[in-house]
Amino acid sequence: MGSGQVTDWQGMNVTVAGLGVSGIPAAKVLHGLGAKVTVVNDGDDARARAQAADLEALGIAVRLGDGATLPEGTELIVTAPGWKPDKPLFAAAHEAGVPVWGDVELAWRLRGPDAAPWLAVTGTNGKTTTVQMLASILEAAGLRTAAVGNIGVSLLDAVLGEEQYDVLAVELSSYQLHWAPSLRAHSAAVLNLAPDHLDWHGSMEAYAADKGRIYEGNRVACVYNVADKATEDLVREADVEEGCRAIGFTLGTPAPSQLGIVEGILVDRAFVEDRHKNAQELAEVADVNPPAPHNVANALAAAALARAYGVPPTAVRDGLRAFTPDAHRIAHVADVEGVAYVDDSKATNTHAAEASLAAYESIVWIAGGLAKGAVFEELVTKSAKRLRAAVLIGADRGLIREALARHAPEVPVVDLDRTDTGAMLAAVQEARRLAVAGDTVLLAPACASMDMFANYNQRGDAFAEAVRELGAGA
Repeated sequence: MGSGQVTDWQGMNVTVAGLGVSGIPAAKVLHGLGAKVTVVNDGDDARARAQAADLEALGIAVRLGDGATLPEGTELIVTAPGWKPDKPLFAAAHEAGVPVWGDVELAWRLRGPDAAPWLAVTGTNGKTTTVQMLASILEAAGLRTAAVGNIGVSLLDAVLGEEQYDVLAVELSSYQLHWAPSLRAHSAAVLNLAPDHLDWHGSMEAYAADKGRIYEGNRVACVYNVADKATEDLVREADVEEGCRAIGFTLGTPAPSQLGIVEGILVDRAFVEDRHKNAQELAEVADVNPPAPHNVANALAAAALARAYGVPPTAVRDGLRAFTPDAHRIAHVADVEGVAYVDDSKATNTHAAEASLAAYESIVWIAGGLAKGAVFEELVTKSAKRLRAAVLIGADRGLIREALARHAPEVPVVDLDRTDTGAMLAAVQEARRLAVAGDTVLLAPACASMDMFANYNQRGDAFAEAVRELGAGA
């Protein structure tokens, strides 16, 4: 099936793996194109049966409780991105010479001849924010755009819907990239690389290689993080179109072919005439919301992709000013008695928590939850000098406590031996007792939330509610 378009789907036997958020739309789209679709799903619970009934009413075959067997006659598999590459279904497909695509690959193949180019973003942390900033900048330039992929509009809807776009801002996970062999972006960025999802990819090398696929075939710019050499290495290894440039972003002074910061100004030394002598002012650091260092880095990456597409400098400034971050991402909740309370419940891994902790000078840190195999030594070592105290909650808090004892023994630690939802109020009350005016009480758990909460949103809401109770009693 090569890398070309499939023009005739009529009667093609396609197996869709998974009844999730990508599988159901993919099955419906393929059925609408005339393919003979069979959906296979590991689970066979009440929800899956209800979803199956909806699809079967359209004439789509569904096999529940059997995601391992390759249906006879399958010519193509379209998989949910979360399905691991080592599943028996894919081994059987490989054996039979059947290609496996993800939903991103399907969307890429279904684009029309005049399809909008893709500006693509991946990375361990910051993807969603960067893509939303990018879409805001593109809109400020008067372009018809949408934030798509892992967020916002579904990619299939964006590619096949009525709406006509000039350019798409696309968030891609390592899973999606793994299953998207023919994707070729206009320009792309890898924001950072830190160990994550290694249980899925099998090794850090495999994870990095899947992230690096985003650069394959780029036409204009491969945007990398100057502070993260691994991202630049991926650019070096990528096979790109002739004339495509490596563009770095840095929180320091930019060299030629980089975007960076000079005296509180975001400047471009990449997309300017005579970049060895000239720099273009784009925006002020104060235009970035919030202006925490890692978020300024996100803004520079978004600006680099937008400039690669040719937007004017004023659009970068106006787009950044118009952008508001999602809830629970370094969200300032309140000031109580001169102490700032900040909710970064979205910091569900050590890399995100490290970026969050780097944004403040004197911190009472609320942390803990489900570690998902993470280790905390490096995080604590790098952040120790900023910590006034720590309050620990959740199932795996002992791992953080041990790292603090080893690498920051002078930092007072309150270990709340609790995993009930009321623990957050107790944690905030302890933090208030430990903090002095000028400090920041920061919820940056470095862990997943599911031991105590439904998700990180609920955890952040519990923190904000606890802070409001403090304020009411202040």
